[in-house]
Amino acid sequence: MNPRIGIYPGTFDPITLGHADIIRRGSKLVDRLILGVTTNPSKNPMFTNEERFDMVTREVANMGLSNVEVVGFNALLVKFAQAQGANVLIRGLRAVADFEYEYQMAGMNQQLDDDIETVFLMADVSLQPIASKLVKEIALYGGDIAPFVSPEVREEVNARVETIGRKGDL
Repeated sequence: MNPRIGIYPGTFDPITLGHADIIRRGSKLVDRLILGVTTNPSKNPMFTNEERFDMVTREVANMGLSNVEVVGFNALLVKFAQAQGANVLIRGLRAVADFEYEYQMAGMNQQLDDDIETVFLMADVSLQPIASKLVKEIALYGGDIAPFVSPEVREEVNARVETIGRKGDL
């Protein structure tokens, strides 16, 4: 039997506790889970590709999941999945808006390669509101991001905010 290889793609800018939840749960569904750290300039990344790759690699090491590896990529997701021998795409869902977008993407990916299945995992209820974009915004305006990211990631985000400057003025 062929091994089940899954891809969980994302920009992970920064990696959140919500991402960690999907990684832990997704790793139980496949023999090997590849976290595809990708680029998406339209998301206005706070961290470089290398910084995000290193951040995700460290967070995964802290989770102690032996079947998870981190790979950077800048390609069409289906092509990346094919190159990795993957047969499962794992996507996390937080809300109805996520579902609409992800459903459309799953349909397009199926058109490109119908041997690759998309599996949706609902975020844990306590983690549903967490989004990297919001974490960055909270940090930029001086809010506490501790409930949303690991202590190490919080330090990295706060250090970056100090470098680029806070926003807002009361």
